[in-house]
Amino acid sequence: MEHNHSHQHEPPASLKNLVFAMVINGGIVVFEMIFGLMIQSMALISDAVHNLSDIAAMIFSYWAEKVSRRPANTAKTYGYRKIEFIAAFVNSIVLSVVIAFVFWETLKRFAAPPEIPGKEMLWVAVVAFVGNGAATLLLQKISARNFNMKSAWLHSLQDALFSLGVIVGALLITFFGWRLVDPIISLAICIVIAREIYKIVRQAVNSLLDAVPPGIDFIQVRNDLLAIPAVAEVNDLHIWETGADQKLLSAHLQSNGESSAGEAIIRSAQEMLHGKYGINHTTIQILPFSAGEMEHCNHCN
Repeated sequence: MEHNHSHQHEPPASLKNLVFAMVINGGIVVFEMIFGLMIQSMALISDAVHNLSDIAAMIFSYWAEKVSRRPANTAKTYGYRKIEFIAAFVNSIVLSVVIAFVFWETLKRFAAPPEIPGKEMLWVAVVAFVGNGAATLLLQKISARNFNMKSAWLHSLQDALFSLGVIVGALLITFFGWRLVDPIISLAICIVIAREIYKIVRQAVNSLLDAVPPGIDFIQVRNDLLAIPAVAEVNDLHIWETGADQKLLSAHLQSNGESSAGEAIIRSAQEMLHGKYGINHTTIQILPFSAGEMEHCNHCN
């Protein structure tokens, strides 16, 4: 049996951006809470509480990111990389609850649009948008690293979009008196964010179930392995991921009878899998052509 552990030693994404985003959101919470109480605006107070929940989500993301960097040990032989999927799942569920609450409140406003102090709301929303926008840009720079960071970025993006929606709504209310524009914009934002939440939750669940990573065609991988000279059959093929940058594969490859071809098969397979699919951790067992069906292998496919 041959093993390949081609690890990519990329520098870890800096968590300073996440810390700065938390600090910015903390300032927005204090700002909105103070002025919300001053002008008796429940909208601002509610948004401040919402930002507070986002800070909690970012703290959880920060913890998960630190945990995911712990090295593998005898109990966690693959390390703690999958914590990123758990964090993304939890953050998405929390965000779903917030979105559901905002969606319900939005529907009630269609029936009875409240009087909104447009001018006061406008300048407070502008300040909040600048802060949320800065936090979102900071998180966007590290959002591609994994699903955990992407979920944290999504929380911040939602804040920025809601602040932008408040600005647009405040302008239309101030100049045209269109009170219904506020719930319409909120409804549109809820739908956009809900769609992104669904994508993250689906991928997080698939990864926790060791599903084939997105962008990899299981049948095509099998065909590419069969196309390697001296490979007669492919069995027990499994492809999964433990993190956004760690894709794994294990397989039984049956040779066509040449016992000396084993090393060449493995090298060709590893080169093809890494170059074409980004699979950087492979465990390949070479079986002779005379080998029959594997016993005690109920999971073989």
